[in-house]
Amino acid sequence: MENLVFNQSEEFTWYLDLIFAFLLNLFTTGIFAFVGFGFPTHKLLPKKYYSIQSPQVLAKWYDLLGVSVFRKFLMLTFWGKEKNRKKYFNGTRSGIRNFVYQTKQSEYGHLAALVVIGILSIILVFHDYYLMALMATGINIIGNLYPIILQRHHRMRLGSLADLN
Repeated sequence: MENLVFNQSEEFTWYLDLIFAFLLNLFTTGIFAFVGFGFPTHKLLPKKYYSIQSPQVLAKWYDLLGVSVFRKFLMLTFWGKEKNRKKYFNGTRSGIRNFVYQTKQSEYGHLAALVVIGILSIILVFHDYYLMALMATGINIIGNLYPIILQRHHRMRLGSLADLN
């Protein structure tokens, strides 16, 4: 089991690939989330990025990818608790501002992680870790692309209110 990460062998089974792919996603996304808690990282991208240029296209992708199922899953788990929802939106105008700010922060963190994990997956392919790269990509899509589409969908539904922040 010498050099486990970059020397695929018979003992390196699919579940180890899955564990590594999951941890790669968890730690990479976590780094950007952690930084986003302390700094306004969304400002690293231009304001224009956060405006929804084609709401119909976004709505189509939202439906096509089944992001509503992902949203329902989040509501059944973490976001279903009223205490957690109140952190992001308390029903006031300032609450809308905070919600928009949080969607931008979240979107930036997930976008940065999506790109970095995509690059790392390509590196895994070059090292002949095809299954691990495929698993990392699948987890990346669910863990980062879906939240990006969901955040953009939230701001699209807010319409002109999303420009408050």
